Amino acid sequence: MVQMRLRATRTLLVEPDLPAPLASLRRLSWNLYWTWNTDAAALFERLGRQRWTESGHNPVRVLQAVSPAELEAFAGDTGFVAHLDRVTAAFDAYLARPPQVRVAGTSARSVIAYFSLEFALTESLPDYSGGLGVLAGDHLKSASDLGLPLVGVGLLYKQGYFHQVLGPDGWQTEEYQEIDLASQPISRVTNREGEPLHVPVPMDGREVRLAVWRLDVGLTPLYLLDADVDGNSPEDRATSARLYGGDIETRIQQEMLLGIGGVRALHALDIHPAVCHMNEGHSALLGPDRIRMLMEETGATFDEARLPVAAATVFTTHTAVAAGIDLFPPDLVRKYLGPYYQAMGLDDRAFLGLGRINPDDSQEPFSMALLGLRLSGYRNGVSQLHGGVSRQLWGDAWRNLPAAEVPIDAITNGVHLPTWVAHDVGELYDQYVGPEWRDNPSQGGVWAGIQNMPDDALWRAHERQRERLVLRAREQHRASAEHQGLAVLDLSGGEVLDPRTLTIGFARRFAGYKRATLLFRDPERLARILNNPARPLQIVFAGKAHPRDEPGKQLIREVVAHSRRPEFRDRLVVLEGYDVELARVLVQGCDVWLNTPLRPLEASGTSGMKAVANGALHMSVLDGWWREAYRPGLGWAVGRDRIEDDPEVQDLFDAASLYDLLEQEVAPLFYERNVDGVPARWVERMKDSVAAFAPYFSTHRMVEEYTRRAYGPAARTWVQLRSNNMKPARDLAGWLARLRSAWDTIRIVAVADDARGTTIVRKPISVTAQVHLGPLSPEDVRVDVVSGGAGPEGELQAAGTTVMAYQGMDETGICRYLGSFEPDRGGRVGYTVRILPAHPDLHNPLDTGLVRWA
Repeated sequence: MVQMRLRATRTLLVEPDLPAPLASLRRLSWNLYWTWNTDAAALFERLGRQRWTESGHNPVRVLQAVSPAELEAFAGDTGFVAHLDRVTAAFDAYLARPPQVRVAGTSARSVIAYFSLEFALTESLPDYSGGLGVLAGDHLKSASDLGLPLVGVGLLYKQGYFHQVLGPDGWQTEEYQEIDLASQPISRVTNREGEPLHVPVPMDGREVRLAVWRLDVGLTPLYLLDADVDGNSPEDRATSARLYGGDIETRIQQEMLLGIGGVRALHALDIHPAVCHMNEGHSALLGPDRIRMLMEETGATFDEARLPVAAATVFTTHTAVAAGIDLFPPDLVRKYLGPYYQAMGLDDRAFLGLGRINPDDSQEPFSMALLGLRLSGYRNGVSQLHGGVSRQLWGDAWRNLPAAEVPIDAITNGVHLPTWVAHDVGELYDQYVGPEWRDNPSQGGVWAGIQNMPDDALWRAHERQRERLVLRAREQHRASAEHQGLAVLDLSGGEVLDPRTLTIGFARRFAGYKRATLLFRDPERLARILNNPARPLQIVFAGKAHPRDEPGKQLIREVVAHSRRPEFRDRLVVLEGYDVELARVLVQGCDVWLNTPLRPLEASGTSGMKAVANGALHMSVLDGWWREAYRPGLGWAVGRDRIEDDPEVQDLFDAASLYDLLEQEVAPLFYERNVDGVPARWVERMKDSVAAFAPYFSTHRMVEEYTRRAYGPAARTWVQLRSNNMKPARDLAGWLARLRSAWDTIRIVAVADDARGTTIVRKPISVTAQVHLGPLSPEDVRVDVVSGGAGPEGELQAAGTTVMAYQGMDETGICRYLGSFEPDRGGRVGYTVRILPAHPDLHNPLDTGLVRWA
C-alpha cells in the first residue's frame, strides 16, 4: 500500500523578519561574497553550526531556519552585531572600490560576456562537475575583485550534477536531488512590466522558452538560463534538468540554449557584449547568433557581420585529446539548426563547413569546438604545454601553417586565492604578507613578507588544517561504512588516518589518463612505504567518474579495494561525494598534493595550485601547469621530462620514480624536526613554494592576462569594425573576397641571400625575394622571412619572423622584396619566405588560412 502524499494547493515564499540590527544579513546572504570572505562565512556559521553544515554552507537557507526568538536574541548579542557590522562595512567597501583594470570599448551595458556550461561557486548550488566549472567560478570572482565589466552566462540545472555514492563493492552510483531554488541566493529576472522574463530559442520547428535567473558574485552578475517553464513540453522542460545528462541530442539542445539563448537573454536585458568569451566549445553557437543579430541590425551579409563578431570573441580550449571533443552527426545538426542557418542565407556546406576540418566532406561530423575556433579572433590553451598540444591537435584546420604558427595562444590557468586559502593560513598572510594577497595577489613582490613569518606559526596553522582533514575523513568514513551496511572495524583496525602523519592528497576526476592506480603498481613496496614505523605516510583519495565512464568507475572500485587490504587499512582512505567543499578541506589539509597524469594529457590541473597556496608541496608528472612551474627544491617532479612511446613503459618508470621520491626525499624531509618539533627545512620549502607560485598561478594574474592580450584588443576591434554603419567591416569583407579569388595566382618566383659558406651568430643575413602578385597590389600582402634552427633534411623549426620591405616592381610585374635575419644560435639554421594578407583592419592574417610559402 502506497501512503498518500499531501500536496499544497499553493506555495508561498516566506522571508525571515529580521530585527533592525540584523537587517544587513539579508543583503549579505544574497551575494556570493561569503564564498571567499571567511569572516562573512564565520558570521553565518554563528547562527548555528549544524544549520550551516546541513544547509551546504548556504546563508539564505540558514536565515530561513532561524526562529524569530533566536533572531531577537542575536540582535541583542553585542558581539554578534559587532561581527555583522564589521562584515557589512567590508562588503560595502568592496563594492565601492574603484576598478583595478579598464577595457576601452566596454561599459556597464557593453560588457565582456563569459559563457560556460558550468560554474562552481558554492557547494549548495551544484551547477558544476569539476575543473572546468571551478575555473569558471574563480574567473568570475577575480573579475569582480578587479572591477572588470564582465557578466557570466550559463544554464541552471535544477537537479545539478550528481551526488556520488559508493556501494559496498566500491562501485559508483549517481543520485540526483531537486534543488530548492526558494532557498538559494538566486533571483528570477523580470521584464519592464515586472513579469518573469522569457527568452525564446528556436528548436526543431518549435520555440523553447527560457527563464533567466541572476546570481551576484561580488560585483559580477551571473545569468543562468532554465527551460523548466510553463508552456514548454515536458521533454523540453527536462532539457536543462541535469548537467551533462541525457544523450547526444540532449547535448546539442543544451548547447543551443547556452549559445543562442545566452545571446538573446543578454539582448533582452539590454546588455550588448563588446566581447564574448567561450569557456570551451559548448557555447560556440553564440557566434552565429551574434552574427545573425548584427545582420538584422545593420543589413550586413554573413561574411560582413562575421568579421567584427569573430574579432570580438575569445575561445578557450581545455581539451588535450581528440576523444574529448563533442562531435555531432550532420543529420542532427541539420535537424536542429537547418532552418536557423538557412535564414541567414547559408546552405549546409557553408554552415556545417565551419565545424569541419574539410568543409567539402559531407560525411565528416560537426565539431562545436571547431566552430568556436573558426568564429573567434583569440584562442588559447590553458597552460604553456597545452598551448603546444592544442596547436598540434587543431593543426589540420590551418593546414598551410606549421604547428608552431597555428593561431592558438596559451594563458595558464590560476585559482582564486581567497576562496581556497584556509582561514588560519589567510590570517597569517594578512599579518606577514599584507592585505594585497587578497586584493592584488599577482604582484609578486608582496609575497616576500612570507619569509618573515615564524616557522612554528605557519607549521601549527598547517597542522590544524591536517587535523580538520583527518577528523572529516574519519566522520565520513564511518558514515559511508554505515550507509553501505559494513562494520567500520571490518574496514579498519581502528580510526583511519593519523593527524600527525605525513598526508598525501589525490583528488580529481577519475579518468584513465589521470592514472589514479599508478601508486599501486607495486603494492608491496607501497605498503612498506606507508607503514614505515619511523616515517609513516597516509593517502586520501577522492573524485568522481563521469556517469557514462565505466572504465573510470572501475578505477574507483580498484582504489577502494586496495584501501580495504589489511596492509593499507588506516593508511589509505577513499572519500565519496567529492565536491568543492570536500576539495577545500583536502587542499587545505594535505602535506603533499599528488598528480600522476599520462603526459601530455593534463591540460592544466588547478587543484595543485590550490594546495600549494595553502602550503602543501606539489608532486607531479611534468604535465599541465607543473611543466612550467616546477623548480628543484619547490616540490617534486615524478618521472622525466619526456614522453615514452609505450604507456606501459611510462607507467613502470613513473611508478618507480614516485616510490623513490616518497621513500628517499619526501618522508625523510618531513620527519626531520628541530628542537621545537618543527620540520624547519620542510617549512622553508612551504614558504618558498607559496612565494614562487601563489602570485603567478592566481586567477587575478590570469584575468589580467586575458584583459591585456584578448579582451582589450577584441573590444577595440569590435568598435572599429562596426563604426560608420559597419563600413570598415564591409570594406574588409569585400577586400577578403577579392583576395581569395586571386590568391592562387600569386607565387614566389625566386629567393636569394648574401651568405657565403659558414657565417657567425648575430651576423645579419640579407634575403631578397621576387614575387608575382597577379591582380593584387603590394599593399594587399606582407612578405616575411621566417627563420630558425634546421634539421639535416632541411626541416625548419620556425623561431623568428621579419617583415621584408617592398623595393619596387619591374616591367614584367615581378615585385622585389628585401629583408634580413640574424641567427641567434650556432649549428644548422635555415630560413624561408612566405606571403600573408595585409590590411589595416585585419585582426590576424593567420586566421584567413591564406599563406603562400617559397
